[in-house]
This record gives sequence, C-alpha cells and structure tokens, in this order.
Amino acid sequence: MLEPSNNNELPAIPGKRYFTIGEVSDLCEVKPHVLRYWEQEFPQLKPVKRRGNRRYYQRQDVIMIRQIRSLLYEQGFTIGGARQKLAGNEAKDDSIQSQQIIRQVRTELEELLHILKT
Repeated sequence: MLEPSNNNELPAIPGKRYFTIGEVSDLCEVKPHVLRYWEQEFPQLKPVKRRGNRRYYQRQDVIMIRQIRSLLYEQGFTIGGARQKLAGNEAKDDSIQSQQIIRQVRTELEELLHILKT
C-alpha cells in the first residue's frame, strides 16, 4: 500500500460517495486519459458507469489509483509488475486498505479539529 508520506503529498480525499474522473484526476495528480488507460490494465479498478458512460469513482477506487500511481511513478514498477504486485496483495489488501482508510480519516478529522479550534 501507499506509505503515509505519499498521502501527505496528495490532497485529502473528501468525504463524498462518488467522484468524477476530473475530481479523481486532481486528487491523484494523474491525467484523465491515464485513468482510462489504467482501467484497461488493472482489473481491480472498476468505476461505476452511468448516464452517457460517465465514470464515477468510489473512495476505494481513489485509494487504488493512488496505490497504482505510487507503484508506477515513485517505486518504478512497470505496468505488468504493478499488476502482479497488486494481484499478490489482494489477500492481505483488505486489512491494509482498512488501516490506510482509518489513518487517512483520522488525519482529516485532526485537520478539521485544528481548523475548528482556530
């Protein structure tokens, strides 16, 4: 999964249920055409498609995209290598992903608490 330091470089994920491709692009600092390409390459990445084939990503999709981004751009994996790494991690992925979400939500709540105190 992503190291905590990698999350600090990217914007916090808002508490929304669905995100458009443009919003995910901004949150993950990846262009929309790259997101569409990754959908073809990574079977774990399946946004909901609605009206006119518009993509709507959920929080777990955004986290997965950040993980893919980290593997490719920061850790130097190839597409195939990243795909294998993600496939190998699927069994333990749920607990790690849950821990990451908990950490991120906690950080966001601490930031909100700090804002409210000022």
